[in-house]
Amino acid sequence: MKHWFICLWLLGGFALAEPRAENLIGNLAGRTTISLDGTWNSIVDPYETGMGSRYYLNAKPRDKSELVEYDFDASEKLQVPGDWNTQRASLLFYENPLWYQRYFSYHHRPGTRAFIYFGAANYQARVWLNGKKIGEHTGGFTPFNFDASAELVEGDNSLVVEVNNTRTKDGVPTLNTDWWNYGGLTRGVTLVEVPETFIRNYSVQLARGSTDKIAGWVQFDGRAAAREVTIEIPQAQIKQTIPVNAEGRAVFNFAARLALWSPENPKLYRVILSGGGDTVADEIGFRIIETRGTQILLNGKPIFLRGISQHEEAPFRGGRAFSEEDARTLLGWARDLGCNFVRLAHYPHNETTIRMADRMGLLIWSEIPVYWNIAWDNASTLENAEEQLRDMIARDQNRAAVILWSLSNETPIEPARTEFLKSLATYARELDATRLITSALNHTDSSAAGVRSLNDPAGQYLDVLGLNEYLGWYEGRTEDADHLQWKTAYDKPLIVSEFGADALYNRHGDAQTRYTEEYQANLFEHQINMLRKIPSLAGMSPWVLMDFRSPRRPLPGIQDFHNRKGLISDRGQRKQAFYVLQKYYRELSESGK
Repeated sequence: MKHWFICLWLLGGFALAEPRAENLIGNLAGRTTISLDGTWNSIVDPYETGMGSRYYLNAKPRDKSELVEYDFDASEKLQVPGDWNTQRASLLFYENPLWYQRYFSYHHRPGTRAFIYFGAANYQARVWLNGKKIGEHTGGFTPFNFDASAELVEGDNSLVVEVNNTRTKDGVPTLNTDWWNYGGLTRGVTLVEVPETFIRNYSVQLARGSTDKIAGWVQFDGRAAAREVTIEIPQAQIKQTIPVNAEGRAVFNFAARLALWSPENPKLYRVILSGGGDTVADEIGFRIIETRGTQILLNGKPIFLRGISQHEEAPFRGGRAFSEEDARTLLGWARDLGCNFVRLAHYPHNETTIRMADRMGLLIWSEIPVYWNIAWDNASTLENAEEQLRDMIARDQNRAAVILWSLSNETPIEPARTEFLKSLATYARELDATRLITSALNHTDSSAAGVRSLNDPAGQYLDVLGLNEYLGWYEGRTEDADHLQWKTAYDKPLIVSEFGADALYNRHGDAQTRYTEEYQANLFEHQINMLRKIPSLAGMSPWVLMDFRSPRRPLPGIQDFHNRKGLISDRGQRKQAFYVLQKYYRELSESGK
């Protein structure tokens, strides 16, 4: 199976292979970097004329008669990181190409290479440095980097990026979603400087099923071969030197006595890797996550996941969340709710959020945007999904907080889809055997009166079953939950990954009136009573922490293009249902769950 997606484009009648993203550099925070964030020039390109006009050259007229029909320097500005939709009112619904440009100064140090690293660009990005194309990337929520060493010049450089958020039928996600299609350079852009031979990436984790052995690998990149790598954890008195093979890879497994990471004790150790003239330091927690029958075990003990689902939507200001302040606010609200677990839906969220969860002791479900009904029979769609899965894992494989890799959300049951998810599950386990695999499923049937069964065939490929159900909102009445029993076809843990109801903050009425806080709170009461009776229930992540924008939700005066299922408004106001769930989570916590 191929795991690289090579695009072709036509220029002057010749088909040329596009430069592609390099294997991801792990742990950006541990590298020598120059931030390229800040104010960028921008040109909106609704008719896609930028390629024909060669915007990537950032040309200036050489004399008064030369025709150049664009000027980045005189164009409007955008802040990076940031989506373009919320920076200008005229771009709120914009879906098409937009060109970014900025200047930066660079002074080369002998014996080094330089990469340009993008935290994310939604959805397709093409990148030019000083008029030369250095790469392109497809996928709106995963990081990517390009080797820029050959194109950098001493002194001033010009970086141009075309970002296109047009939705496509064969994309991941596809044409229809229930969140805002924020376009642009939504996460940071960084120049990374590394030695000519450097540590590209690594995995340093507890061996599967073990609390006293560390296992993993280190991958070097460069022409000169590194002979060995040293792994140090000073606080645990660990120092191991491992040989590196001809492919630049070291694989290890050694004994270690460590304090285990948990929500109650989110212990992080300073881990130092050195070899081949490079040194990288990281903060890593060590824990094991397993299943036993219908239980999820953290460090060998059963744990109930008291969770909430969350979109990457910025509180207060709106738009795509990206900052440490955003992460601290959103995850802080989850902790106030009583959570030990957050489902990050429906795509990989920014690395700042993941690292904040590591420090705060919040367990994480991380998902790729295989959402609803995509092109299951399209080989390039599967390849794209695999790339996004690969890069999500490559970025976050050393974060103790991440316990679940999710393959999909609410996909239809059909043979091609099930094979698609089977392929993703196999690939995920090849990349990372230390975490659990899940998906949010939503197709159930009634095997008997008052009984609902989850028997999705994709469940056989998962470690943990996710279930989205909206009893009392999209089907039935809230009271129907009181008499409903749930069963699954698999002896596996079940997380009810979504349930909920829309409510506009401060809209009041009786418990039967939709869009009121009372209706939402009443639904949560009945749902909690129902969930208490599910014997295989190992956790829950109701929908959703905070209201978020969605073009599917136009109801004037109530939704106004927002999904209002948040327990908190987008202005930080807590609804009645917040306190209903908080009370339940406190009861669970006090009972030892």
